[in-house]
Amino acid sequence: METLLSSSLYGILLTLADLAVMARILLRPNRDPASRIAWLVVVGAVPVAGILIYLLFGEVSIGRQRAKRMREVLARLPKAQDTGREAPVPDRYGSLFQLGHSISGFRPVGGNSARLLPDSNATIDAMVADIDAASDHVHLLFYIWLPDNNGCKIIEALIRAASRGVSCRAMADDLGSRGLIRSQHWQAMRRAGVRVASGLPIGNPLLRPFAGRIDLRNHRKIVVIDGAITYCGSQNCADPEFLVKARFAPWVDAVIRFEGPIARQNQILFASDWMAGVDEDIADLLHGPHDQAVSDSMPAQVIGTGPTVRSSAMREVFVALMFAARREVVITTPYYVPDESLQNALRTTAYRGVDTTLVLPARNDSRIVSAASRSYYADLIAAGVKVYEYSGGLLHTKSLTVDGELTLIGSANMDRRSLDLNYENNILVHDADLTAAMRARQQDYIGRSSQVTMQDVAAWPMPRRLWNNAIATLGPLF
Repeated sequence: METLLSSSLYGILLTLADLAVMARILLRPNRDPASRIAWLVVVGAVPVAGILIYLLFGEVSIGRQRAKRMREVLARLPKAQDTGREAPVPDRYGSLFQLGHSISGFRPVGGNSARLLPDSNATIDAMVADIDAASDHVHLLFYIWLPDNNGCKIIEALIRAASRGVSCRAMADDLGSRGLIRSQHWQAMRRAGVRVASGLPIGNPLLRPFAGRIDLRNHRKIVVIDGAITYCGSQNCADPEFLVKARFAPWVDAVIRFEGPIARQNQILFASDWMAGVDEDIADLLHGPHDQAVSDSMPAQVIGTGPTVRSSAMREVFVALMFAARREVVITTPYYVPDESLQNALRTTAYRGVDTTLVLPARNDSRIVSAASRSYYADLIAAGVKVYEYSGGLLHTKSLTVDGELTLIGSANMDRRSLDLNYENNILVHDADLTAAMRARQQDYIGRSSQVTMQDVAAWPMPRRLWNNAIATLGPLF
């Protein structure tokens, strides 16, 4: 009798807990219906495990204290729009830059120059040269920073800069760069006077979930030199051989080096991350006189997104760029796991008669992502999207070009992590010459790729198609 009562009480409590979590799923703001349905199914089908998984991964929250700290930091920083004279852009693209402004507060600024760097090693060499020439400060933020050849080149350059009195600040994500942060190199930088900080520290893994999701990471890659030079692209601070995942190497990245007022916008983005994680106020560094733009050439705009920005921000940027295209859209991304709106936007772009191309790696470092990506191929190809798989390594470049006039480059992938979970940074540029260089790089990727046809997809064995589609159904959960 006592055992029966205990079982009944357990069942009642479990049912109440299930109902409470289901109610939270239904009431949680900024969640699409597919995600709500998926989580309701999980919690209902496996109550105990489902509740636990939902509490760990079901909500986009970095924690109340961190969110409060970020709000306080942003209030102390200069107004985002106070970054230089707004540059005019063609009327047909005005709404795109207005969208970017609504996200980060930055207006497009002109007077910039930019150069697409040849490859990963050349990018590191350019950064080292700029650090060696720095006279006032160097700011770096990387998601992954490895103590390999290229990683150590940057470390040594920072130590040299600090030794001659340059103020150096370096931040690396606590998960992505955990090996470096716990190494002698990190301590060597600190001893040399480089101010180092871990982005979004994990702390005790058992207690960390109570302070926000452990897998919300700072995925940004930002370099700012003397407030006048900045870098933006997909590359982490590492060798292209990427020894932690060497069997997928080389990592194929693209980075643009900018000079001009756009650096100030990246500086504010870096400062927001630094001051949110470090007890140091560097806001005064951002209140200096503006660099005088010599012209309105190359209007550019920083777009920073993340879990403390509105939930749909990065998705809106991708979709708006596709719908702005009249002739051509070319996209490269290593991780394509879209939600319904992004998939439909890409298909609709092709249906409108726009030459639409998507380039993905043939061999991905994540079997899960690879399977999910391929589940979308048939619908894309049927709509007229040209799908290519790059076979010269892991294509890691995140780029989007529109009509030979617009380039978006940065850290954001087309997957749920970048769309909703991680902090990302991108730069949108209106410039025909820079876009031609980026488009040529994209064409080089296409030349090293194989086009996937509908016949290829139809030839996949049933177990493979079942696997791909089953994995894709998990996308809304995370």
